[in-house]
Amino acid sequence: MENQYGSDFITITDEDGTEYELEVLTTLEYNGDSYMAVIPAGQEDAQLEVSILKSREEDGEPLLCAIEDEEELRAVYDLMMDTLYEEEEQEE
Repeated sequence: MENQYGSDFITITDEDGTEYELEVLTTLEYNGDSYMAVIPAGQEDAQLEVSILKSREEDGEPLLCAIEDEEELRAVYDLMMDTLYEEEEQEE
């Protein structure tokens, strides 16, 4: 994901109707599914807590969900870290 124009932000709503703004760090495709690495918008680097969410459709609506399978999470995490480090090296 190129950040020529700054960061991408998304707003999600939980089951209780609470909205959260997230900054998308990177996205990737793995085994036919889409994944996003996100942080809460405006979070300071010292307290950086990255979440990896799986994107899928339910009833024609996009849905982000946590990855419950540990092997899937580890594989996606490793790919995302490789992608982020590649992007960082290309910028230098």
